[in-house]
Amino acid sequence: MSRSAPTAHPSSRLRLLSCNILAGGTVDRYRQYVTRGLTHVLPGVGKLANLDRLASLATEFDLVGLQEADAGSLRSGFLNQTQYLAQAAGMPFWSDQPNRRVAKLARSANGLLSRLAPREVLDYPLPGRIPGRGALVAHFGHGRNTLVVVVVHLSLGQQARTRQVEFLAELLQGHRHVVLMGDMNCTPQSPELERLFCITSLQPPEPALPTYPSWRPHRAIDHILVTQEVQVIRRWTLESTFSDHLPMAIEARFPIRISSS
Repeated sequence: MSRSAPTAHPSSRLRLLSCNILAGGTVDRYRQYVTRGLTHVLPGVGKLANLDRLASLATEFDLVGLQEADAGSLRSGFLNQTQYLAQAAGMPFWSDQPNRRVAKLARSANGLLSRLAPREVLDYPLPGRIPGRGALVAHFGHGRNTLVVVVVHLSLGQQARTRQVEFLAELLQGHRHVVLMGDMNCTPQSPELERLFCITSLQPPEPALPTYPSWRPHRAIDHILVTQEVQVIRRWTLESTFSDHLPMAIEARFPIRISSS
C-alpha cells in the first residue's frame, strides 16, 4: 500500500464504492466489444477523461474497490490507473494487485483506494483453470476490531467461481467484520454465492441491484457484501458514462471504531 499523505478517520460509518472500470474504456452497446476492439489495447484521451470522472465520484467515498484497472501497459499509456485515481481523488492510500498480463498490451489489476491507513495489505491468487484472478485483502485496525476488506474479480465460469468462493470462505473464516466487493460475475441467487452465504456470515445484498450492462442494466453481478454485524444504511448504483458496469455503492455502519493506523 502506497501513501501520499496521512489522514485520520476514526468514524465507524463509511461509504464504499466498487467498480469494474474496463481499464478506462467505454462500451455502450454489445457490438462495441467488437467494433471498438482496438480501444481495448490502445491508449486514448477518452480513457483519461473517464478516469477523471470516476475520480470525481470517488471523492465522496472512504474506500473504493477497482476491477480491471490497468497497472501500466500500452492500453493505458503505461499509466498505473489505480495510482492515478488515488491521486486525482485525494485518496491518501492505495494498493493494486496486477493479476493478468498480455505481453505489453494489457496488465489488468484489482485496486483499492482508501482514506484509512491499512495495517497490512495481502495478495492472494485465486484458484482456477486459467490463472490470472486474485483477491486483494486489506486489514484495518487490530484484534477483534479488525475490518477486513477484500476486492475480487471472479471468473466467468461457474466451476471456477465455485472454487474461488470456497477459497474466500476459508480465508475469511473467523473474521467478524468483513467487506467483500467486486465484479463477481454471478447473481446472489447463484449456487456459488448461496454457498458463500451458508458457510460465512456474509449476507445477501438487499436489494440486489442490476449493474450490467451499464447502458441497460438487468444483471446483478457486482456486489458489496458485508457480514451480519455490519448495518447497511443505503445501497445504490451510480449513473455511469464509462465502463460497461455501473459502480455499486453502500453506506454502512460498523460496530467497531476503525483506527486509521
